[in-house]
Amino acid sequence: MVRRLALADYRSYAALDLAVDGAVVALTGDNGAGKTNVLEALSLFTPGRGMRRAEISDSARIGGSGGWAVSLEATRDDDLAPADRVRLGTGVEPGQGEGDGAGQRQFRVDRAPAASARVFADHLRVVWLTPAMDGLFVAAAGERRRRFLDRLVLAVDSDHGARVSALERALRNRNRLLEEGGRDSRWLDAAERELAELGVAVAAARVETVARLAGLAARTRDAAAGFPWATLALAGDLEGWIAAEPALAVEDRYRALLREGRARDAAAGRTLVGPHRADLLVRHGPKDVEAALCSTGEQKALLVGLVLAHARLVAQESGLAPLVLLDEIAAHFDPKRRAALFGALEALGGQVWLTGADPAAFADLPAGAQRLRVTPGRVDPI
Repeated sequence: MVRRLALADYRSYAALDLAVDGAVVALTGDNGAGKTNVLEALSLFTPGRGMRRAEISDSARIGGSGGWAVSLEATRDDDLAPADRVRLGTGVEPGQGEGDGAGQRQFRVDRAPAASARVFADHLRVVWLTPAMDGLFVAAAGERRRRFLDRLVLAVDSDHGARVSALERALRNRNRLLEEGGRDSRWLDAAERELAELGVAVAAARVETVARLAGLAARTRDAAAGFPWATLALAGDLEGWIAAEPALAVEDRYRALLREGRARDAAAGRTLVGPHRADLLVRHGPKDVEAALCSTGEQKALLVGLVLAHARLVAQESGLAPLVLLDEIAAHFDPKRRAALFGALEALGGQVWLTGADPAAFADLPAGAQRLRVTPGRVDPI
């Protein structure tokens, strides 16, 4: 659990030093006051670019030094003893975050330098839900669903982000060789060998996580719950092969498919088959209907149910109850559904941060919840 959060020249905050004592933390304030900035700062303690997927330079406060810093103190449970806290930090030195965002983020654990945000996973796991995820289940959202899927995997397997990044570089390399005419087949053979290895590793991690998440949802489903369970599947060539064949056989099969498709892919200007084309298929479990065919309200409830199930999976797989960030969540539900949400969040056992413009939406939070008022550049107790 986060026990202290400090920001310096981050987004709308020149300086913030916030003591935290609740398992549930509710941030209220006007739109644009800076509530989401606080949640985004917490989301930076995961591999990747956080919940907004922002460039490094975007995090620096306008009019500030050009750098920024975010740090927190956390414990594994509700023990408040300062000696038991781990101190995590990330940021950019002043002057490095300007221009085109070429500055390098730094990472620290107990004030000692660390190589990457990967080390934070040893101390903290984070899952989130934001308004930007609304519409995830519409038919045209395949790329967004892949990003969502990879975030699900990353919270369980902290090496997944590096594999996905390497896969993207391998795809760009093959596409460049095809664009140049593929004059030397040996270069293409090597590129496709690397692409096949990475592609199978990424697809296998996705398949495994989806299977575990689907299994957990099946074991814990409750038709009377406020948030329905989802049935999940993956659509894609490699994903289907992995379920039936050894990984090495799938690599050989994918490599042969790439070789056969060189002319087609060269004409298209991109690689047309692989895990970068996979899709996450979601159905409303109780109704057995495609999520895309559900109402907007049903889709929102289904998404919340999926995030709650994912949080339980993260706790089960990592041994760490995750930090759950829910941005502008309460306003979407009626009082009965909000009560169900708060009860489900309390049962997770981790720490939850919520934002909303209307303080009344948090009237039924569990006892001991911490309520904070956000105004531009400030966060104060209510």
